Amino acid sequence: MVSRWARCFVAASGMGLLLASAVVSVAETDKTLRIVMHSDLKVLDPVWSSSYLTRTHALMVYETLFAPDANGVPQLQMLESHEVSPDSLTHTFRLRPGLAFHDGTPVRAADCIASIQRWGKRDPGGQILMAATKTFKIVDDRTFVAELQRPVGPIRDFLGKVSSLPAVIMPERLAKADATQQIEEAVGSGPFIFKEAEWKPGNQVVYEKNPNYVPRAEPADGLAGGRLAKVDRIEWLSLPDANTTLSALQNGEIDYYEQPPMDFIPLIRDDPRLNLYKPSALGEMQGWLRPNHLHPPFNNPKARQALVHLVNQMDYMRAIGAPDGFYRETCGAFFLCGAPYESRAAVEAVLSPDLEKAKALMQEAGYKGEKVVVIQPTDLPHMDTVSQITASQLRKIGINVELQPMDWATHVTRRASKKAPEDGGWSIVHTLPVGIDAFTPANNMGIMSNCEAAWVGWPCDEKVEKLKTDWVIEPDPARRSAIVDALQTRLYETVPYVIWGQYAMPVAYSKKLAGLIETPVPVFWNIEKQH
Repeated sequence: MVSRWARCFVAASGMGLLLASAVVSVAETDKTLRIVMHSDLKVLDPVWSSSYLTRTHALMVYETLFAPDANGVPQLQMLESHEVSPDSLTHTFRLRPGLAFHDGTPVRAADCIASIQRWGKRDPGGQILMAATKTFKIVDDRTFVAELQRPVGPIRDFLGKVSSLPAVIMPERLAKADATQQIEEAVGSGPFIFKEAEWKPGNQVVYEKNPNYVPRAEPADGLAGGRLAKVDRIEWLSLPDANTTLSALQNGEIDYYEQPPMDFIPLIRDDPRLNLYKPSALGEMQGWLRPNHLHPPFNNPKARQALVHLVNQMDYMRAIGAPDGFYRETCGAFFLCGAPYESRAAVEAVLSPDLEKAKALMQEAGYKGEKVVVIQPTDLPHMDTVSQITASQLRKIGINVELQPMDWATHVTRRASKKAPEDGGWSIVHTLPVGIDAFTPANNMGIMSNCEAAWVGWPCDEKVEKLKTDWVIEPDPARRSAIVDALQTRLYETVPYVIWGQYAMPVAYSKKLAGLIETPVPVFWNIEKQH
């Protein structure tokens, strides 16, 4: 059954006139790709922010040393070669020729080292790599060496990650900036150039083809291989609502719609002008309810454990309108259901939500009626909905809840605040990492428990950090699986986040587009428009 809200777009078949007032118009050409992303771009620095919009922006502008192919195996990307010593302690990296930044300067070994070091202060895998690295050495402008104190098996995965906090290479002058401070320039070496003069937050973001970019010779394979810019210009446009956006896609005024509401899926499937892309497991979204570990009441682990008993995942899936085939049954795996490191350890509370148990745990935590601030992103229907469900469940067990509405981009900035909830901070936020960001202990940013250096929410637990490191350095697959079970058991004690569901978020795009690469994260090279 398609909801009344979803069907109302039918009456909007003439809404093309509205589009003209919602965007900055540019003359139609075959070489302009128009896209509506799930939110607005507010932050340019992919090391400072874990926002997926910032990540996608980074993949337009920058490159990484490695990139995963269609099977998730990291391949050389900016590199010509990567040699490893027999003891796995010395890694020699050589850049391929012809790499240059958008400001005209060549990409050098010094740029790579500075970029890795800055990224390594923020990313969970980067922190592991930096802790294991003795020193970096420059051999020549295209060659550098990393000397390690101990082997790091997933070094290519770390340096080639393509989701939140990617290890992008930027000029040394920018990479020398404090990792806790935002960089406000976007100068990379990738296939598209960010047009800062045309960036109008809340309206449009513009990229143009990099005429000096030299792609790899091999064809595209997942996110690896040749990145061919086949359009001259890409515009990310902000439209006022989902109905306007879908109508614009139908009418050919935009070409690509990231994350349309679930209620629209049947309509998109039935439209002969549109394609619907459903990602595989590593491209599925896993919903996280993230408590703030710094302030009451969720600085107490009992209160965080209460949240596990509070969440009924099917309530969330029904509320966001996830149709059959687009969501998984109740999932308690911190490292993704349907992925190689799915674990069943300690999932009993997830399988049997219990409000009375949640209420009792809050009492054990010493809850005294403190205000619990739940951030409510109103411009994303699914995130708006899940925030309201959580607030409703909390009220059922006697919690003093305040929903604070704001747009998603503001929420991304707000959640970085460590202030107390009553002073402009927060108690609970919701987020949706893509599976490729969560399926191993090394790349799951949410389990980072290194206190002030952890991701927003700032969990703090030495045992989690030790188990995570044990997994990284353990070569035996069977032992790695045992470590995952032990780690997940501990995570259900410390509760860095609560899973509220795992589902596939669709992408809708015009059938006039050719060459779209179906990957866990959106990329726009290799796409061309057919007329």
